[in-house]
Amino acid sequence: MTNNAALPSQPEAPTLLRNYSTVQVSRKRLLRNHDTFIQWVQHVLNISCVCACLVLLTYSEVGEFTVPYRSLIAFTVLLMVLVYRSLGIYRRFENLEGGVRQLCRAWGLVVILLGVLSAITGVTDIFSKSVIIEWGVMSIAAQILIFYITYKIHAWYSQRVQVRIPTLIIGAGNMAQHLAERITSNIWLPEEVVGVMTRDAVPIDWAKEQYPFLGDVDQIADVVKEKGVKRIYVALAFHNIDKLLDIQERLKDVNVDLIWAPDIFSLNLLNHSVREMAGVPLINLNETPLLAGGPAFVKYTLDKLFSLIAIVMLSPILISVALIIKATSKGPIIFKQIRDGWDGKQFHVYKFRSMYVHTPEKIVKQATKGDPRITPIGRFIRRTSIDELPQLFNVLEGSMSLVGPRPHAVSHNQFYSGQVKQYLARHRIKPGMTGLAQVNGHRGETETVEAMEKRVRYDLEYIKNWSLSLDLKILFKTPFVLFSKNAY
Repeated sequence: MTNNAALPSQPEAPTLLRNYSTVQVSRKRLLRNHDTFIQWVQHVLNISCVCACLVLLTYSEVGEFTVPYRSLIAFTVLLMVLVYRSLGIYRRFENLEGGVRQLCRAWGLVVILLGVLSAITGVTDIFSKSVIIEWGVMSIAAQILIFYITYKIHAWYSQRVQVRIPTLIIGAGNMAQHLAERITSNIWLPEEVVGVMTRDAVPIDWAKEQYPFLGDVDQIADVVKEKGVKRIYVALAFHNIDKLLDIQERLKDVNVDLIWAPDIFSLNLLNHSVREMAGVPLINLNETPLLAGGPAFVKYTLDKLFSLIAIVMLSPILISVALIIKATSKGPIIFKQIRDGWDGKQFHVYKFRSMYVHTPEKIVKQATKGDPRITPIGRFIRRTSIDELPQLFNVLEGSMSLVGPRPHAVSHNQFYSGQVKQYLARHRIKPGMTGLAQVNGHRGETETVEAMEKRVRYDLEYIKNWSLSLDLKILFKTPFVLFSKNAY
């Protein structure tokens, strides 16, 4: 067909060829999953060993593999698929210890979720406690052994058998440096950096002996031939990105892998991600974590389950505080105030009333030490954060989360949005009963703009680095900061 397309007697053939090529390109997925074989092996072996451990223990101690244990296996496999993928268990860890720690976190989260589901459904007594305990311990021990063996085998193969790929880095910025250092330090990567090139031969500070500086990128074709380069990472700054087309043109007849690494480090990112639409790669530079698929669903489920369990368990305290408030001062038991929530949607936040009834001010004044508006019981419940417990109902109804930036009064948002950079970006995730700022000492009154800036900085860090494990860490630390000195 190619030869016929060149003949003058068939002028329509080139058009047909171009159309055919266009159709083929449009159907090709630009983003594809590049999971390695060893990752799938670990995935299958982990699930298999967990199932095998439970089957062996039930037969040896119960005598048969009954329906409840079969259901337990099904839920376990489902949770392992969701949790392990969300926590990145099967990615290539640079060291054995890091992989083992992450594996223990993931299995621990699966066990916790199974325990919560058992308590909610009331099937806890159906299972043998000794079987469940032994199963939990045996499963994690077997998974660690599998991880250790597969890690060692693959590390040996990468270092001793796998042929290294001569790799060239193009760029002078942080992204180029990051790529060079990661390629050099990560045993899982088959590349070997043979040098660095920049536009207009701009010198770079971080190019040491292990990253030889090879000059101007205009000479790239000669360098590729001289060094035998087989893979090139282009990490130019955005203002130099026009050079990418020139590089591609220079290398169109050269047998090399050309990889574009956008210099996103130069941008102020907020929970960035990479996804696709119709096969087209999309880099999201500012995204709410609540659209993160499986992990977001798990967060939603945990919020519902834990808030419901907490309401039931804390009901004696909730009822007692409500009766004391009613008996000691006039006014409603529950104080409701409009707050800005996820994506700026307003909602009513619930609190136990801790102040005497007074005329609301246009600009809400934060409580201070010795504030005369606070009732005697109010001082205690504010100090211990008991006044915040009704927000469990906010979590249950979906307007709040257990963990997230604390919701501020609308008047505070209006004031600080003009004083603190990216202040309103806090609303890219649901507000929480507790948050990263609170467990790091930024709880209660913010007397200065600088104090609010520090709180906002932690809130944004939480959004950027949100994960289920981070939520669990914050929930664990929260009880230890309830008596912080700046909560009045």
